Amino acid sequence: MSGRGNKAGAGGGDDTVIRIPPHYYIHVLDLKTNVTKPIIGPETFVRQDNEKVVEGPTKMVIIPPNHYCVVANPVMRDEEGEVQFDQYGQAKLLHADQEVRLTQEPFPLYPGETLDVKVTKLRAVPTNTALRLRAIADFTDADGTKRWAHDEWLFTGPGTYLPHKFVEVVETIRASIISPNQALRLRALKACKDQQGKDRVCGEEWLINKTGAYLPGAYEQVVGFISAYVLTENIALHLEALQSYKDRFGVNRKSGEQWLITIKDSEAFIPDVHENVIQVVNISTLTNRQYCVILDPMGDDGKNKLGQRKLIKGEKSFFLQPGERLEAGIQDVHILGEDEAIIVKAVLPFTDNGVERQPGNLWMIRGACEFIPTVEMEIIDRRKAMPLDENEGIYVRDIKTGKVRAVVGQTYVLNQDEELWDKPLPEQIEKLLSAEVDPLADRTARAHNKESKSRLKHKVVTYRVPHNAAAQIYDYKAKRARVVFGPDLVMLAPDEHFTQLSLSGGKPKRPNCIRSLCLLLGPDFMTDIITVETSDHARLALQLSYNWHFEYSQDSAEHASALFAVPDFVGDACKALASRIRGAVAAVPFDDFHRNSARIIRTSVFGLDENMKVKESFKFAANRLVITNVDIQSVEPVDQRTRDSLQKSVQLAIEITTNSQEASARHEAERLEQQAKGKLERQKIHDEAEAEKARTELLKLQSLSAAVESTGQAKAEAQSRAESLKIEGQAAVEQAQLKAEAQNIEAENELKRINDARKGELDYISATNSLEVEKAQKMSEIETSKFKDMVSTLGPENIAKIATSGHDNQLAMLQALGLQSTLITDGSTPLNLFSTAKGLVGALPPPDQ
Repeated sequence: MSGRGNKAGAGGGDDTVIRIPPHYYIHVLDLKTNVTKPIIGPETFVRQDNEKVVEGPTKMVIIPPNHYCVVANPVMRDEEGEVQFDQYGQAKLLHADQEVRLTQEPFPLYPGETLDVKVTKLRAVPTNTALRLRAIADFTDADGTKRWAHDEWLFTGPGTYLPHKFVEVVETIRASIISPNQALRLRALKACKDQQGKDRVCGEEWLINKTGAYLPGAYEQVVGFISAYVLTENIALHLEALQSYKDRFGVNRKSGEQWLITIKDSEAFIPDVHENVIQVVNISTLTNRQYCVILDPMGDDGKNKLGQRKLIKGEKSFFLQPGERLEAGIQDVHILGEDEAIIVKAVLPFTDNGVERQPGNLWMIRGACEFIPTVEMEIIDRRKAMPLDENEGIYVRDIKTGKVRAVVGQTYVLNQDEELWDKPLPEQIEKLLSAEVDPLADRTARAHNKESKSRLKHKVVTYRVPHNAAAQIYDYKAKRARVVFGPDLVMLAPDEHFTQLSLSGGKPKRPNCIRSLCLLLGPDFMTDIITVETSDHARLALQLSYNWHFEYSQDSAEHASALFAVPDFVGDACKALASRIRGAVAAVPFDDFHRNSARIIRTSVFGLDENMKVKESFKFAANRLVITNVDIQSVEPVDQRTRDSLQKSVQLAIEITTNSQEASARHEAERLEQQAKGKLERQKIHDEAEAEKARTELLKLQSLSAAVESTGQAKAEAQSRAESLKIEGQAAVEQAQLKAEAQNIEAENELKRINDARKGELDYISATNSLEVEKAQKMSEIETSKFKDMVSTLGPENIAKIATSGHDNQLAMLQALGLQSTLITDGSTPLNLFSTAKGLVGALPPPDQ
């Protein structure tokens, strides 16, 4: 029996005796009835054979304050809260149901009950926070509110939320803090009423601009915050209506309508949900020197006047209304100087200072003035006077008649009917003008392409004709040419053009190698290479240089026109001269030509006069070109065999000449060598004689030097010794003088020092004595005044009493003792008894007293 008891006390599942502590329970299954019942402690349970402990001991469910739990399949209870049992004693359960249990006494779980949610702390909802709740089934709330499935509502704080079995927590909502100049944009998730009691349809948006915390409702979605636009006098808002509505100022707005909000309407503006902020408009400020033109200005009815323009002059500040735009921005007032003007065109008919202006009319406004164009006109061009030197000009065309003229040497302003005209020139002439190549100094570079500067085509074309040159200008309108001789400046009229020269160049001459605008008149030279053939068929290449010049008179128009009669005078002259030379060389053999080449060539070029002499020049009558000389620079055979034979003969001649020159040079060298040797021997003999004479002179000088040296040494020693003694004596004297001066200076300094010291000591003693005397005087005065003050303070009577106070005290004491007289001495001071006795006797009263 004791063994069973111990086993039961252990509390195992097979124990017969089970000790159940307080707040614990077990579930016991009756195997006969198949009913499970709870046994709640504290109790000692004795298990029967037909019973089986299926659970426990298990601790009861304890719910602390502010906690809860959810029990699944809870037991059924009656109105009094008692558990209901069936006929078999089994606790009735609400299957598939839940029960939320709050703080209460510890309770057991009946068979079939389970904890769906363990003991959990109740949710505390702080201020400005809410729980979004959703009903999962139809039920009636504790306050009598009927809730339908999927209904949502808020549980706002502060408070503690008590769970319900038919309610689930969807989310925690925190209040949105709305700052000043800020609004909260909300959207309705379904048809509902907002917190102000206004009906909202699904998808509708609105603003909450009340400063503080706002907790959105269950069917309200926070879209975001909208910050206010702070408007100043310089900033405005350009708004557009997204739909038709009435704004906060009570104005009906239609969809798509645009308008401005300025500081006059509101200092801080929060756009509504039906308003779209297109842009922030900055104020346009005009100074008194500015103006602007507004396109499509807004009228008084609030609509834009399309196609119209409005002029605004400064000083003024304004905002551009919706639809308005500046034509060319803010423009400065046109300030015209005395040399400036503006071309104006009328775009609308109007009257200008009594003058009727029709659209398209042009007129000029000249300075000096200030000009602001009105909306009826537009500025076509601004022109400035062009000061032109006497060598400068411009081409001007009348746009009405088309006539072109050149304006030279004056300050000119184009009027409204004139424009600058660009004079076209051939490309090659443009290159020659812009290259700025001197045709005389840069003849070697005339055929090269140089960097050129672009020409202002409306300026009068000018060309400087160099010295000793001529340029031809052709007037296509008058159909005549004129020749300008340099140095001079050519200025082309509108219908004039240069005559371009294309001359042959190179060696041998090739056509169109040199292009120029002027013709050099010489004297000059040209070089050409021609090939000739002798009568014995020897082909030779001749390099010839011709000196030439033009023979003319500047006063003769015939001579001037003849100069340009031949376009390529270089090629024409070289061809003509080469033809004459070839004909002359072809009539002579090579040997004769080799020996007489210069005479043959000059004769063929210049010809012979009546006296069979070579003429001095050859003249081309067509262009008055004169050839004055021919220089043969080189003669080279063209055929290789002729060249080799000529080279051999030349080498042989050179060798013979060289050998002859060497022999003569050798003979001359030998002769010069013999002459040099004879001169050298004679010079040696002469030099030896001169050397002997010099040696004799040297010996004489050496003997004289020895004698002078012996006598001079003794003399020098005596002089030096005497000089030394003299210097020592002078030094001793100077030293004694310096010592005496030094001692004198030291004595004077010492005497001065002693005098200064004594003077200082006397001054010090005198000052000290003066201070002492002054001190003694002041002390005596102080004592005197002190004594006077004491005497005057005490008074004569008090002083007399003080002086007799000692005797009076003694007398009073003796009278008090009854003594007539007494003598008190210390035994060491001698007394005069005679005087004392006299005093005593004298002190006695008379007999009658």
